[in-house]
Amino acid sequence: MIDLSFLSGLTIAVLGLGKSGMSAARALHAGGADVWAWDDSEDRRSAARAAGIPLGDLCTCNWREPASLVLSPGIPHTHPAPHPVAVLAKSHGCEIIGDVELLARAQRNAQYIGITGTNGKSTTTALIAHILAAAGRDVAVGGNLGTPAFDLVPLEAGGIYVLEMSSYQLELTLSIAFDVAVLLNVSADHLERHGGMAGYTAAKRLIFRNQGAGNTAVVGVDDEISRGIFADLSAAADRIVVPISSQRACAGGVYAPAGALTDDSEGGAVRILDLREAATLPGAHNWQNAAAAYAASKAAGLDPSDIAAGLRSYPGLPHRQEVVAVIEGIAYINDSKATNVDAAGKALACYETIYWIAGGRPKEGGLAGLESWFRKIAHAYLIGEAEAAFAAALDGKVPLTRCGDLASAVGKARQLAEQERRPGAVVLLSPACASFDQFSDFEARGNAFRAIVETLPGARGAMPAHLAQAGGSTLQ
Repeated sequence: MIDLSFLSGLTIAVLGLGKSGMSAARALHAGGADVWAWDDSEDRRSAARAAGIPLGDLCTCNWREPASLVLSPGIPHTHPAPHPVAVLAKSHGCEIIGDVELLARAQRNAQYIGITGTNGKSTTTALIAHILAAAGRDVAVGGNLGTPAFDLVPLEAGGIYVLEMSSYQLELTLSIAFDVAVLLNVSADHLERHGGMAGYTAAKRLIFRNQGAGNTAVVGVDDEISRGIFADLSAAADRIVVPISSQRACAGGVYAPAGALTDDSEGGAVRILDLREAATLPGAHNWQNAAAAYAASKAAGLDPSDIAAGLRSYPGLPHRQEVVAVIEGIAYINDSKATNVDAAGKALACYETIYWIAGGRPKEGGLAGLESWFRKIAHAYLIGEAEAAFAAALDGKVPLTRCGDLASAVGKARQLAEQERRPGAVVLLSPACASFDQFSDFEARGNAFRAIVETLPGARGAMPAHLAQAGGSTLQ
């Protein structure tokens, strides 16, 4: 466990006792802090009590005592309305921080690589960690990716924490200066939590807060907002700034148009790898992820040949264009992590004949922006709270069936795909929606899809060659 004994004797409030909150509360308690832990859920309070975590009602406590409030990132402290406990903490001058901030204060000798972006950050985080570990570096990977900060191992000098950082987490991380900070892209998401697009963009820019000479900023330049951030950072000239692109060559950067990964960061374009050799990194969006991972790993001191080897051996992540099975020649692809339109569009771009399962809890904007991919959709199967709105948006443009739930959608998609026997057919779960109407999270939704597919009858086969180039990890 990471040592927090430097906080011994201080009163630390913890609000939110989910995975990250419980992990932080345990570490604080073990380090000798006077922990006041709370959650609005009685079930979570009971679980904390059973684990020996001290509880304290943060709505009625004496706020002159806590030195810090450790806030779980899912709890609002500004928009759309701050939690009452956050209001109390602010009114008494108590700092509000997250678990990653505590990690940075505890593990001062380690190096830190932070990755953010609206889409691709989980893949890029896992990819960087894989490349570094394969090259023999001492690495711990987590943050928003799934492993809470205080479930990570302590690292000595030379060790590297590779952390996926959400916009929520960045707002709660005050002092960390990432040795390498990566911003992949910015598109509309979580706008209600940040008061609009300007607030969301400002939160993403916090990945570069506190950087200075010797630190590296890796910035995607394939969208307008990120290009503006790149221009601002370059003009400041107070750190190394490396542009990355999947679409075009960019002077002084790393780029991969058509999958040709090229390093121009030292002023001479060097071809590194044909990313079409990396079957677990399909499509232009993953080529951007690969360019970012290459730039970050090189900034961390790795040799280009080691980075290329790591890119080739990357095993992929579940729920990101994961090929679950090929049954009767039809590939079933789990892209449950596509919780917004931009992510779903990246998956739709990778295939030519798609039986598309979409829906869930919709986000602002509906399906706007996906129109250019409608020609690829053989049939859409709609589920969840978004079903009616998506049906209205697709009516007359794409054949569709309103299915209600995931099991029905998979069954109907299988039936039509096997009946039509179209070349290159895929049944693609890429919902363009959050999962919370019917599932606890995108992982639960993806696991449900996998379980349903595993029960389907029919002859199993290997992944077709065209999918090895176009989409998905190897069969699980």
